[in-house]
Amino acid sequence: MGVFARGGTAPTVTWLLMGLAIEAIALIVDDLNGLAHVFGMLCFMLTAIIANFYRDPDRPIPKDEGIIVSPADGHIMFVVRERATGRRPAKDESSIHDSLTGDWHETPCDEPLDFPNEQRWEAVPEGEESVSDAWRVAIFMSPLDVHVNRAPIAGTITRMEHRTGKGLRRGPFVPAYRKESAWNERVRTVFLRDDGLKVESTQISGRLARTIAPWSGEGDEMRRGQRYGMIRLGSRVDVRVQADLFSPNVIGANAEQTEFPKGEFVQAGSSILFNPV
Repeated sequence: MGVFARGGTAPTVTWLLMGLAIEAIALIVDDLNGLAHVFGMLCFMLTAIIANFYRDPDRPIPKDEGIIVSPADGHIMFVVRERATGRRPAKDESSIHDSLTGDWHETPCDEPLDFPNEQRWEAVPEGEESVSDAWRVAIFMSPLDVHVNRAPIAGTITRMEHRTGKGLRRGPFVPAYRKESAWNERVRTVFLRDDGLKVESTQISGRLARTIAPWSGEGDEMRRGQRYGMIRLGSRVDVRVQADLFSPNVIGANAEQTEFPKGEFVQAGSSILFNPV
């Protein structure tokens, strides 16, 4: 049963007990001209903030065959069909440098939909679609959303890698609602389903959210909707899947529909991002 995410129970209980102790002293011994009550209320307020931050409610996980569920709570920033145009270079390969995104080799991986390495992607112009395209859904997590991330499919984690900006030990930390935040500090995870399908899910830090906490690792078997980590204080999660096998089931803010000006809201584990074609 989900109540608090991993690491959340101790600070929540600690600040609650501190508030109760201060209030008890104020009522029984001396309230220090009201200052003790003020400190007690501050402890209770901090308890509520921490409890909200670490909340981890249980979710009903859809059982539909072949679907891909959302790994995060939040609004859909955009849904876009993309193709790979480059990849991170090996040490002995030639590369081109971009001040924002770092070094790239000019050709993508041989099998881009296996997601073997971090690749550079661009939107596919209408009429130029191919079987090597991927759908990308970007989910913006506000500080008020649940921060726990869940596996989009049932399968094995085949790759989990942490990346920062080129030459940086931490960061960068561009606001998560901006397109450029895709190159913030991030953890890229690849899930492999029993039938060979691979799904790439990338946890991306933001200006406030600077700690990504994976709870699983390479080789771990995951159930659909199983918790596999969290981003503290929200931020963004991007999901990529093979485009010719799935159709998006959500509406992004880039669709500019008046019904969803911020994009459709989804919940980790229970909202369906993609349906099989």
